[in-house]
Amino acid sequence: MIIEPHIHMVSRTTDDYRAMAMHGIAIVTEPAFWPGYDRRTAAGFADYFEQLTVAEPVRAAKFGISHHCWLGLNPKEAVDLGLALEVLEILPEYLDRPTVLGLGEIGLNRNGRNEIKVLEWQVELAARRNELILVHTPHLEDKLKGTRLILDIIGADSRISTDRVLIDHAEEHTVDLILEKGFWAGITLYPHSKCSADRAVDILETSGCERIWLNSAADWGVSNPLAVVEAGEEMRRRGFSEEAISGVLFRNPAAFLGQSPRFKVQC
Repeated sequence: MIIEPHIHMVSRTTDDYRAMAMHGIAIVTEPAFWPGYDRRTAAGFADYFEQLTVAEPVRAAKFGISHHCWLGLNPKEAVDLGLALEVLEILPEYLDRPTVLGLGEIGLNRNGRNEIKVLEWQVELAARRNELILVHTPHLEDKLKGTRLILDIIGADSRISTDRVLIDHAEEHTVDLILEKGFWAGITLYPHSKCSADRAVDILETSGCERIWLNSAADWGVSNPLAVVEAGEEMRRRGFSEEAISGVLFRNPAAFLGQSPRFKVQC
């Protein structure tokens, strides 16, 4: 059994669900994200949250896949503070739904002042509600700076245990920093802006397999919903044991996600 812990299935076809099921992916978790354009109203976010919590679990179940989600305001849409406040007002209603695991993906994109403010607001909400947190880190040259800012912001809140926060899109220059601070790390297998399978397995060879998961973040861009499966094959090719492969592709995400009472594994 494989868990795909970060994938945007609202952008994928039913054929993708079928292929994932055939390759052993039994559970997916889907963070709220940017759809390729900026939503203009809180009502637009409400419709999206409805899709994630109602429609998508039904679609996944047709292929024997369990679907959970994360809700929040993605950093790419966190520039308009007025709209952000409106979204955060309606967010708690949806966070109480039975397939929601916590806040995500929240974080930083360009490390701007308004993005930081919205991240602080959402961290406060997560702390008050004792929610798990899934964090988006910036891409390319701003990743190290943004990751440090994120770790400082979340780490400053004594109500939040680092065990309950996963910092995603980690790469060679950030993964050890994340792990040393006590957080979980996600490595994203996505062409161009994130890691290839080869690079991801290089990181596992140098940083170890503890407190790390792999995900595809597959969405409307050039991406692969079977990227986690292919990374497992690359681990096998390099001589990782079946226990180590299962640990990264199943037990690690199950351990982190299992901190939510709403996450259930059905073998």
